[in-house]
Amino acid sequence: MVRVTSGPATRAKHQKIRQATKGYRGKNHTVFRIANQAFIKAGQHAYRGRKQKKRDFRQLWITRINIALRNRGEKYSTMMHRWMHARVDLDRKTLSELAINYPAIFDKLVTLGQSTTPLQA
Repeated sequence: MVRVTSGPATRAKHQKIRQATKGYRGKNHTVFRIANQAFIKAGQHAYRGRKQKKRDFRQLWITRINIALRNRGEKYSTMMHRWMHARVDLDRKTLSELAINYPAIFDKLVTLGQSTTPLQA
C-alpha cells in the first residue's frame, strides 16, 4: 500500500489563497491560515458592501431630488406621488441627473407634476 499525500493539491490551494491576499498587511498575506481567514472576511465585507452601495446611491439620489424640489417650493414625497399619477416612469437616478445637469427639463417635470392631481389620474 502506498500512502496518498495531497501535497501538490494543498500547495496549489495555499498558493491560490496567498495570491488572492497579495497586498494585505503583515501575516495576512504570507501565513496560509491567517491569510485564509483574511480572505474569507474580505469576501464577507465585499458581499455586504455590494448591498450597502445600492442603499447609499438610492439615498443620494433621493437627497439630490429633494434639494432640487425644495428650491422650487415642492416636497419630495408629494412630487413623487404626483409623478406616479402622471405616469412619469423615470427612476430616481435619472431624476437626480436631470435635476443636476438639465434643470430646464427638470422644471418641466415639476410643472407636469404640479398640474396633475391624484383625482385627475
